Amino acid sequence: MSNWDTKFLKKGFTFDDVLLIPAESHVLPNDADLTTKLADNLTLNIPIITAAMDTVTESQMAIAIARAGGLGVIHKNMSIAQQADEVRKVKRSENGVIIDPFFLTPEHTIAEADELMGRYRISGVPVVETLENRKLVGILTNRDLRFISDYNQPISNHMTSENLVTAPVGTDLATAEHILQEHRIEKLPLVDEEGRLSGLITIKDIEKVIEFPNAAKDEFGRLLVAGAVGVTSDTFERAEALFEAGADAIVIDTAHGHSAGVLRKIAEIRAHFPDRTLIAGNIATAEGARALYDAGVDVVKV
Repeated sequence: MSNWDTKFLKKGFTFDDVLLIPAESHVLPNDADLTTKLADNLTLNIPIITAAMDTVTESQMAIAIARAGGLGVIHKNMSIAQQADEVRKVKRSENGVIIDPFFLTPEHTIAEADELMGRYRISGVPVVETLENRKLVGILTNRDLRFISDYNQPISNHMTSENLVTAPVGTDLATAEHILQEHRIEKLPLVDEEGRLSGLITIKDIEKVIEFPNAAKDEFGRLLVAGAVGVTSDTFERAEALFEAGADAIVIDTAHGHSAGVLRKIAEIRAHFPDRTLIAGNIATAEGARALYDAGVDVVKV
C-alpha cells in the first residue's frame, strides 16, 4: 500500500461517536452561571456570538441575541454608512436611560419627524428650542401625527408644549416608572437645572428590562453589539464609523487570521485605536492565538 493510500488512515470521530455518561449532580439548572467576560467592557450572560455573515447578522439578529445575553456581530458586506446605521439601531433599541436622545426643533417639518421615527422605530421625539441650547419646549408622538394630511407643516403646529412632565437628570428607573404611571405617559424627558434636554426614559425600555433580565448591556444600559471589518483599504474608516456609532468591539474577520498581512493590519489597528476592544480570527492553532494576542487583539476567534 502506497504512502498516499495510508496517508488518511487515521482514527476519526463524529459527534455521534462520543457520549457523555450522566453522573450524580447536586447542581440545579437555575444555579448554573454561563457568564463570560470577553474583555473589560464585554460581559456576556450566555457564551454565544453570532457569525458576521450577511445571511446571519444585521440589527434584528444582533438585538435578539443581545437580549438573550450574547453578542451580535454586524456583517461588513454593505457600505460603511449602512453598517454604522445597523449598529445604531442596536444601541438605540433598548436603553435604561437614553443619554443622547434624538430631538428636533419646532421649525422641523412633520415629514422630517415621521422619517426619523420610522427609521429608528421610535414612537416620539422631544422638541427643543434650538439645536444649540437644547431647551425642552415640547414633545411629538405618534398620537400627534394621526389624521395629519399636510406633512410639510412645522412640528410646532402639533407638538405637545403645555404641562410637560419631566424629571431631573439622575432619576432612577423605579422613580421614572412611578412618574410615567402616575401621569399615564410613555416618555419622560430628563432635563438639567436650566431646562435643557439631557436624557430620556421610556416605558418600553423599563418593560424590556423586566422582560429580558439576562440581556448583555454596556454601562449605559444599551445592548452590546460588535461590527466586522476586513483587511482592506477602508479598514480604518469603517472601524472609526463603527466605534462612533457605538460599537462595543470590532471583529477583524478573515478566513486565515494567522498570516503576515492580517497580523500587520491588526497591529496598525491597535495603534490607531489603543483603548478599543479588538476581536480577530479565524485561527485554529495555539501559535495562531499567540500571534494574534501579540499583535494586540483582546479576543481570538477560532
